[in-house]
Amino acid sequence: MSSTTGFSATRLAERFLHLILSLFMLILVTFVIGRLLPADPVGAIVGELASPAAYAAMRERLGLDQPIVIQFLRYLGDLAQGNLGIAALTGNPVVDDLALAAPATLELATLAIVISFLLGVPLGLAAALRRDTWIDQVARVISLVGHSIPVFWFGIVGLVVFYAWLGVVGGPGRVDVFYEGIVPTVTGMILVDTLLAGETHIFFNALSHIILPASMLAYAAMAYITRMTRAFTLEQLNQDYIIAARAKGVGAARLLFRHILPNISVQLITILAISYGGLLEGAVVTEIVFSWPGIGQYMTSALLIGDMNAVLAATIFIGIVFMTLNFLSDIAYAFLDPRTREAG
Repeated sequence: MSSTTGFSATRLAERFLHLILSLFMLILVTFVIGRLLPADPVGAIVGELASPAAYAAMRERLGLDQPIVIQFLRYLGDLAQGNLGIAALTGNPVVDDLALAAPATLELATLAIVISFLLGVPLGLAAALRRDTWIDQVARVISLVGHSIPVFWFGIVGLVVFYAWLGVVGGPGRVDVFYEGIVPTVTGMILVDTLLAGETHIFFNALSHIILPASMLAYAAMAYITRMTRAFTLEQLNQDYIIAARAKGVGAARLLFRHILPNISVQLITILAISYGGLLEGAVVTEIVFSWPGIGQYMTSALLIGDMNAVLAATIFIGIVFMTLNFLSDIAYAFLDPRTREAG
């Protein structure tokens, strides 16, 4: 027990150190890119008609007249204090803007990962267990299409077919216009807040708005999950213990739930974390298509006017979430996989 505990503590410390180093590199890279881009953060704040004196004063206030190393150290100090600057786009602190936009993106990505996981894992299992049958062929086509066609194209086609033509889902935005502002903001996630407020009719209206962008966003993740689940399952089916179990007459259901799924569960956790991080990145395009007021739309609007405070902060936020998911999946892998513990 003590050796296992020691290994776990050592592995946890190593993973945490990697997380800190990755975070530092993310901040460094985003800072350098922000300084190399042709956008003018000073001009975005003071405007094009500002006098040279006002421009110089704002440049000095932002610390852009200092050497690049001093600027980076100052940037690190501000981040440590939770100061991400003022957004030229809204005039609000960037932290406040992110607090408003992040729940919308997280809600969209969370629903998308639930959809993709519930559909992708069973499809991948069925494709592997029925290899080279029509089910396997369908799974391959779904995976190929999901990897080949851009998410924004799916979004546009989905709006045309399911909203404009069939009218079975809500349009762009989170709710219909006449429902906006009715539900008090508690979590920032519209589905949760409507249930907390007891507004079931607004909940279903919000559900009709989010289901299409979440489904379009989930398709690419489902294609990846399906392909990886199929590969993991095929690998297990070729193992000696599976061949021996089949020779003993173990049924298909018992083989699946008692042997295959437990052995690929750790790998599926890793795939889930990677897919969720990818959905946060893909949400940038999806939010633009569906006018979803999340981080993606906020970052894009900020980039168009050269608001680098907002762009860098949104990039760092998405990066932190992505790295945290990877960190948690690594920890889960280390604790759940007996081979990893024995190797320690």
